[in-house]
Amino acid sequence: MAFDAGFTAAVVEELSSQLLNARIEKIFQPSRDSVLLVLRRERSSLDPAGEKSVGCKLLIDAGAANPRLTLSDPEFDNPRVPPMFCMLLRKHLGGARITGLRTLGFERAAELEFEARDELGFLSKKYLYAEIMGKFSNLIFCGADRRILAAVKTNDLSSGSKRPILPGIPYAPPPPQEGKRSPLEEEKEAFLSALRESALSPAKFLLSLYSGFSPLLAREIAFRAGESGGALWEEFSAVVERIKKKDFLPVLLRTPEGEPFEYSFLPILQYGNGAVSSLCGSFSELIETFFSERAKNERLRQRAADILRLLNGAENRLNKKIALQEQDLAACAEKETYKKYGDLITSSIYQLSRGMTEASLPDYSSEDCREVSVPLDSRLSPAQNAQKYYKKYAKCKSAEKNLTVQISLARAELAYLETVSDSLTRAESENDLAEIRRELYESGYASRMKTYSAVKIPTPKPMEFLTSHGYRVLCGKNNSQNDFLTHRLAGKNDLWFHVKGIPGSHVVLFCDGEEPPAEDFTQAAVIAAVYSKAPRGQKVAVDYTRVKNLKKPPASKPGFVVFSSNYTAFVLPDPALAERLRKK
Repeated sequence: MAFDAGFTAAVVEELSSQLLNARIEKIFQPSRDSVLLVLRRERSSLDPAGEKSVGCKLLIDAGAANPRLTLSDPEFDNPRVPPMFCMLLRKHLGGARITGLRTLGFERAAELEFEARDELGFLSKKYLYAEIMGKFSNLIFCGADRRILAAVKTNDLSSGSKRPILPGIPYAPPPPQEGKRSPLEEEKEAFLSALRESALSPAKFLLSLYSGFSPLLAREIAFRAGESGGALWEEFSAVVERIKKKDFLPVLLRTPEGEPFEYSFLPILQYGNGAVSSLCGSFSELIETFFSERAKNERLRQRAADILRLLNGAENRLNKKIALQEQDLAACAEKETYKKYGDLITSSIYQLSRGMTEASLPDYSSEDCREVSVPLDSRLSPAQNAQKYYKKYAKCKSAEKNLTVQISLARAELAYLETVSDSLTRAESENDLAEIRRELYESGYASRMKTYSAVKIPTPKPMEFLTSHGYRVLCGKNNSQNDFLTHRLAGKNDLWFHVKGIPGSHVVLFCDGEEPPAEDFTQAAVIAAVYSKAPRGQKVAVDYTRVKNLKKPPASKPGFVVFSSNYTAFVLPDPALAERLRKK
């Protein structure tokens, strides 16, 4: 993540323009490391509803996992007894106004200045310092003389810290990192001189010499500069100038699959086609989108841990089973040799006697009647040696037939498990996970789901989309929903889409026998490509046909269908288009 000094400056600049003179109405402390300020700010003119002011919530999170400073409206449960830090803030900041919001140098720290009334009713200044620094994040409250009144995390010199944080001592900003310079004060000659003396790569050079830069920003400057040292200075100074002029853009980066993985205050070019970049309306919207989606994905991963364990165990078991069976199948390739040995012994049995360990026998089936060396068991008679080889031949022939069937079944089961793994990537709620658990239970995995208990699951709700010309498109999130959509919801003359030869969702374009415009065909095919395991950045084949052409074989796994009459479209997966067409 890139909550570096530049991003902090961008967030503070935006909040300063929005929150100056806002008044505190309520204060909450949802968790040990976070504080939520409920604010009321004045409007410049009456809004359509006649309100002169508008409410907002400022979240300051100093936790190690998701430190941030943003306008937010999180869902939380208040502790029954407010923590002491929260009570102290309520005592000193109840009804206070925000009179200033600024960064502390080029660091990931911000100062919130408040004007509040003391016990005697006189106006006095109070300060709240938000240090957004990963595992070193902190929230420190100070009085008018900037002496510490309380902090979320305290430490003293005995803990090994060079910067004690204790009530009663003056607040000191985070010390600059040893040996690092401020990029806002750097000169060209000093930069180029340090670059010539450094043996590090451009990105590592920037990280090691300058404070406030994240690895993402350092890599971006180096990427834009290429191999030239002069160009590195030009790109470095351009970014610094952008920060000085407060020219910021809220940029969110997503993987081709649509999962957010980075954010920044300027466009990011280094990932090329490996990332989808989008602009957000504000930095608060950017931060909340990033952290809320990441938290949602993390919660789903935690809730689906039992399913993942089951799938991983089953896949490992099947892969080992297939490997062993393929070894046995390879050994069966010797069956013709065993039969030939038996034939050679039988044709020349009068030349053999018990006690021989090897014999060179003529091969009458070859043109030149060449001799073949045949190993013999000295304990057996010639006839018994022949029978031994014939039994080996029969055993290998039978094993080859059975192993081919077993390997085919194991591969089919592995393919089915792959579709279940793929459906986990589309799970959006606990109901979706419950559907997957029930599917696995009913598919024969009951013995591996000892803690499973049947629960009533609501009617499946596939994802819904609307094409450009108003046609309804439904997309299943898992195999159970695929079956429900294809065999119960869809009409026989609707159009069915699925990526060719790759696990993915069933997609139905509801047209009731009509011929939709080509654009709507393409959009339905794109939806099928996006919600599948098809690789991003290249065209993929999507089969489509009328629902009446589909057939589900008896005793087949959930989500499995066959068809013989179909067409194929080649489309490029476009998550942004799918998201735009999706009905919220």
